[in-house]
Amino acid sequence: MAITTKRAPARAGDGLGAVDTPALLVDLDAFDANLAVMAQRAAQAGVRLRPHAKAHKSLEIARRQMAAGAVGVCCQKVSEAEVFVRGGILDVLVSNQVVGARKLDRLAMLARTARVAVCVDHPVQVAQLAAAARKRSVRIDVLIEIDVGMGRCGVAGPDEAVALWQLIRSHSGELHLRGLQAYQGRAQHLRDPQERRDAINHAAVKAVQVRRALQAEGAVITEITGGGTGTYVNELDSGIYTEIQPGSYVLMDADYGRNHSDERDAPLRQVIHVLATVISAHGDRAVLDAGLKALSAECGPPLSAEPGWLVASISDEHVVLRRQGGAAFALSSTSASASMDAPAPGLAALVPAVRSLEPGDKVRLVPSHCDPTVNLHDWYVALDGDKVDAIWPVDARGAVF
Repeated sequence: MAITTKRAPARAGDGLGAVDTPALLVDLDAFDANLAVMAQRAAQAGVRLRPHAKAHKSLEIARRQMAAGAVGVCCQKVSEAEVFVRGGILDVLVSNQVVGARKLDRLAMLARTARVAVCVDHPVQVAQLAAAARKRSVRIDVLIEIDVGMGRCGVAGPDEAVALWQLIRSHSGELHLRGLQAYQGRAQHLRDPQERRDAINHAAVKAVQVRRALQAEGAVITEITGGGTGTYVNELDSGIYTEIQPGSYVLMDADYGRNHSDERDAPLRQVIHVLATVISAHGDRAVLDAGLKALSAECGPPLSAEPGWLVASISDEHVVLRRQGGAAFALSSTSASASMDAPAPGLAALVPAVRSLEPGDKVRLVPSHCDPTVNLHDWYVALDGDKVDAIWPVDARGAVF
């Protein structure tokens, strides 16, 4: 018999000091600001907003996005889609390819109660999807995905897209071609704004070429979807995209913080932190109770939000902080290790005084990558200032199949 506690780290009304750690915090002021920014920008451009729920995995957040004007959500896995449909989000795009009879049967079952779409880029997917739809007496929307520079999923160009459309058309009783997926994920973290613009311009040109070829064969393309938090201004300005799929904008992370801003970008604030407790402290070193089981580090170590303290290392259960001024650090973006050198003459006088950290003190950390960090937690602790306003479950945690 499985035993699970699923104990929440706090209760509504608690002060920050009463929150058990490690805990995933949501700054409600920053959350509401980011929610409004994205909804307003999409509405002004006349483009539909379909946020990617793989980032937050939360019904509460999805409902707030829908209330702000989103048309639905994206999911990356069928199990995620099941969580959101059962939670009342009835317009879901699985922005990924799905293969396998069991998964596709579950997807077809969702299409009996919700508007469900899925991406395809290969004849095997189309045949399996049509069989699943036929079994459950449903018609499922599909989007042909184009490889617009990711080098991951997607047809190479117009010829492959037309061949796939002809197969989809042969299953017109089970499948309906809604449009195209043209997502350039690699562009999200290109640091230079011009590089991001160039990448999305290339994606848009390729999407137009595929659309023209399909229309010449009688296909009706009503949707071109894609876009993310790092490039949404480029998709909105392109005149090509009818829908954008940003996900991280309601959370944000240190990796997005490294992007150089575009003058057209609306400011997005850091929303989530991982709260940790100092469990050991000796001089210029403090050890926290949050490590790789509370924060992902594939995009580098987290950042310390504690003034004057820098992250020196991260391991399974610990983050080690070092006091700035006691040592100088050069953290690699691909490693959690730190190199320490003696501070330059006179540098210590320029470093402001910082508080000493003692066991029991609480420290906030900025995750380097929000999506996998969220998937490590059962709960969000939503804060109004330093007071707990609510506890939100991470409903789709572990929904990876």
